[in-house]
Amino acid sequence: MNDHWIVNYGSLLLRGVGTTLSILLISALLGFALALLVALARMSRNLLLAKLSLAFTSVFRGTPLLVQIYVFYYGLGSLFAQYPLIRGSALWPYLRDGYWYIVLALICSVGAYVGEVLRGGLRAVPRGELEAASAFGMNRRLVLYRVWLPRAIRLLLPTLAGESVMLLKSTALASTIAVVDLLGAANVVRAQTFQVYQPLLLVAAIYVCLTFIIEGLFGLLERSTPLRRESAAPGSRAAWLFWRRKARASG
Repeated sequence: MNDHWIVNYGSLLLRGVGTTLSILLISALLGFALALLVALARMSRNLLLAKLSLAFTSVFRGTPLLVQIYVFYYGLGSLFAQYPLIRGSALWPYLRDGYWYIVLALICSVGAYVGEVLRGGLRAVPRGELEAASAFGMNRRLVLYRVWLPRAIRLLLPTLAGESVMLLKSTALASTIAVVDLLGAANVVRAQTFQVYQPLLLVAAIYVCLTFIIEGLFGLLERSTPLRRESAAPGSRAAWLFWRRKARASG
């Protein structure tokens, strides 16, 4: 087996790994932030906001990711190219680059899928803990960021790990719009060296290693924040104090 292609195209493959990781990190950070907004909007008492967020999740969960990428890249990209004002602006180098369209598609996809996951996690947090936090003078924003959201995320860590792995695999679709990510670099190697299987096997091994890293990081996070067992007594100190105060008042 001729392995000289690894030496000749090693730098290209490394750049592909860097592109894949940058797509993954940007999409994950902004996608999870969007997911939180989607989850809160879905639970909002504002009917219009709830309906709009429902429409967003329905569209992006109900259509294939590849179709969304094509719509963004070929649809929006072609639309922007028709306006000389946009083509002459400082944003044009970014608007014609497929990299940012794949990032945009992945952010929207993560926001839709993880938004529904977060909504379920937020609903799973015991109501007593939220009431206890409010009884100690926390406003709604503090309750959300100090009690409600951390508890929900801890409950959802295994699911979020799976979503992150799915996002990693979805980054491979960047090669369909001429972005030289990890798979795109492997395709260049295959086209120029006629090595059919070896580049793909190497890419598969790299994806497996990245998957182990993601799962290891989430596993470390789970072990560092052990999940408290629910019992008849309240699970948090704030909830316990609130429960004791109510018991004294009723006694």
